[in-house]
Formats: sequence, C-alpha cells, structure tokens
Amino acid sequence: MQDVEFAAIPPDRFRRILDSSSARRFERALSEAAERCSDRTVWSINSTPKGGGVAEMLSSLLGYLAGAGIDVRWSVIEGDDDFFRITKRIHNRLHDSEGDGGPFDEDELARYERCLIGSARELRDRVRQRDIVILHDPQPIGLVPVLKDTGATVLWRCHIGVDHASPLVSETWNMLRPFIAGADAIVFSREAYVWSGLDRAEIIPPSIDAFSPKNQDLDPGTVAGILSQAGLFSDGREEAPRFERLDGTSASVTRKARMVEESPVPPGARIVTQVSRWDRLKDPTGVIRGFARHVPEDLDAHLILAGPGADGVADDPETDEVVREVEQARRDLPFEQRARVHLAFLPVRDEEENSAIVNALQRRSDVVVQKSLAEGFGLTVAEAMWKERPVVASGIGGIQDQISDGESGLLVGDPTDLDAFGRAVSELLADPVRAGDMGRAARQRVCRDYLATRHLLQFLDLVRRLVQSPRRSASAGTDP
Repeated sequence: MQDVEFAAIPPDRFRRILDSSSARRFERALSEAAERCSDRTVWSINSTPKGGGVAEMLSSLLGYLAGAGIDVRWSVIEGDDDFFRITKRIHNRLHDSEGDGGPFDEDELARYERCLIGSARELRDRVRQRDIVILHDPQPIGLVPVLKDTGATVLWRCHIGVDHASPLVSETWNMLRPFIAGADAIVFSREAYVWSGLDRAEIIPPSIDAFSPKNQDLDPGTVAGILSQAGLFSDGREEAPRFERLDGTSASVTRKARMVEESPVPPGARIVTQVSRWDRLKDPTGVIRGFARHVPEDLDAHLILAGPGADGVADDPETDEVVREVEQARRDLPFEQRARVHLAFLPVRDEEENSAIVNALQRRSDVVVQKSLAEGFGLTVAEAMWKERPVVASGIGGIQDQISDGESGLLVGDPTDLDAFGRAVSELLADPVRAGDMGRAARQRVCRDYLATRHLLQFLDLVRRLVQSPRRSASAGTDP
C-alpha cells in the first residue's frame, strides 16, 4: 500500500466565508470530534492519490480533520493491470454500462481478491480495534471483512450509482453484497443510489473546498497569467503566476499543457469548457460533435476540452483508448469546425498546480459544460457554479441535485441529444445577462449546500453515532 501525504489545514479559514454562527458551529464540532477520537486513528482508503473527485476531496477533508488535531491517515491500495481492468468493469456496470466484457466469473473474482492480499496484510497489522476506517468505491470493497476482523469501525462509501437500477446494475450489486455485509455503515451520495435490500444507509453528498487551488478566488490578471504560462492561451506574459497551496504556501504555475489545436484560441473569443477525466461516461466525443455541429460559428465561441495529461489517472486502464477516440473525433470534423475545438492535456505531476490551471480555465470560460452519460455526482459542476459560471449539464445523477434548471444552470434531459445540448449552450452565449444571473444564483446554491463544512458536519455526526451506539452492521440482503 502507498501512504499519501497531505497538509493539515486550519479549520478557522472558513470564518472568511461563513457567518459567525455557522463558523462557530463548525469549529465546535471539529473540537468535539478531536476529543472523541483522541485514542483512535481515522483511516481513508481508496485506489489513487490523484486524478478524479474522490482523491481531490480527500486532500481537503482529511486536511481539515488533521488541522483539528485528529489522527488521520490516507492509504492507497496497489494493484496490477488485471486488477484495475476488473474494477473498471465493476465501475462501468454500476453505471449500467457493460464495459469491456460480460458477467464476472469465479476466476476474475478470485484474481480481484488475490490482488488485495498484500493490502489486507498491511492493514491487519496497522489498524487497531478502536480505529475508524472509510473505504471508498468498489476498488477496496473486498477489504471490509478483513478490517472488521480487527475490531475497527468500518464504513464503505459508494460515490457512484444510477437513478434506476437495471438488471445489469442489480447483478453487480448482488456480486458485491457479501463484501459489505459486515460494514458498520454504508454511505451513498444520493438517496436514489441506495441499493435495494439494504435496511439502512447514510446519505452524505460530496462537496468542494472553497480554498483549494481549484476553487480559491483568482483575480483576472492571475487567471490570464496562469493560462498563458500553462500554454492554453498566448498573450506574451513571461512572469510565472502564483497560487496558494492547501497548506497556505505560495507556488507558481510552471508546466505546460499539451495542446491539440489548429491554432491558439483567438484573443477575446468566448470559451465553452468541459473539464473531466478521459472517460467514455463523460462523453467527450459527444461534446465535440454537439458543439461543432450545433453551436453556430457566428457566436464566436471556441470549445476547450480539458483533462489530465499522460499518467494522470492511475486506476483507469481505458484512458489511452478514450484519448485516441477523442483525437479522432476532432480530426473527423471539417476544418472550420475543427479550428474551434481545442484539446488540452493538463500537466499532472503537481496535483495542486493542475488544480490551479483548472481553476483559471473555468473562470475564463463563458459557459462550462458537463455532458456526462452517467455521473456519480459531478463535482466539476459545483466547482464551476462556485465561480459564478453558467453551466449546461446532463440532467442525470447528482447533477440534478446541484442545478435548479433555468435558475442556476441549464439541464439537458437526454444526454445523447446533441442538438438540445448545442441549443442550451447557444442560449447562454447569446444572452450574457441571463448567463450572469444564473452564475450568481449558482454560487449561492453551492455556498448553501456543497461546501466542505456541511460535508464534514454530516460525517462527524455519523462517526459520533457509530462510536456511541452498540455495534451494528448494515444488512446487505439480496436484491429482490
């Protein structure tokens, strides 16, 4: 296993954006949690230290817990290509997508469990009886029984799901149920994602960190400087712009994105942006075709499709294949359309530098889109909303919870409807006043519901209930 380092973050920074009563409540809850966990370690275990919303969220949430004096550890399981191929198929099937193969056989499940043997041994030696362990998503789910044997309190958090379970989804649930049968709590992001047959589950939506490099306020000059330094725009700036890291230190953006484009984005052009992993469920090829075919050229808009550069997402074996599909979809466009489409492969060696570039790109955008075919929650939507950007997104999964259609963004009911997607983007580009009103309403919505303070308060309340009440395991009965 790999231990991940993260910075302790002082929780009092939220006094800058919360009213005094909310700030006091948050700090008091953290203080009480520190007393309650004085002889416990809180472990978080997932499959990658960077790339994707879960890893990013953990950097902030665990940082605030550590800043409150709680002993927090973050460990990442390791696996070979075969392991991540299997877990990627589990991920796809939980999203009602067949992925790269049919039903799992006994040999594949045995290989999956064998890959976890090393991690299981390490955790058995390190986790103590009174510790609290949170496992994230399907990759480490097989560790639940081992961790329960240590006497620790074990939570499994599922960040993904579908609104309506198909036979394929239910079949995958039933395959995984034996692993979670002994968990003390099972946490989902949305009520609709709770597996049928569970007699209890906790609902804790995810959140963004307003002070992280991806979401911290940036003045227009810093935005322009970051984008120039990263190679997304060419404006002749030579000074390396600075941003604030999670630990409060200052750093510069120095690395370049790999751009695939006919020529740089013209100065003053309006920008439509999607930022996501190179994943078919994010439908990057559909974004390209929908924009190129259905957003009129006279709106003077360019599309920037941005994602991690090489080796940016360690637990996704399909990345290279999807990148080839995206580049081909762009090459297939007529020249006039292709010239308006730019692919940005962002540097990932420094995760916080990557986040600062995303921050600047979203702030420079006139419209941010998230045209996913399936989505666990879609925190890129909340990130853009926090920056007062109008968002066009698929009306699926957790995106529906974040956007009030027509008020804080526009939802496209059918994510495969390229014409409807293009019309929605065009509406906002053609009406900047309406777009500005939506952006301001969007920030208010995020401030109320999707900041780290609300997330941590819910999590700490769950921990309090678990450690104070008699041990009880979540029932994981068979899907009817």
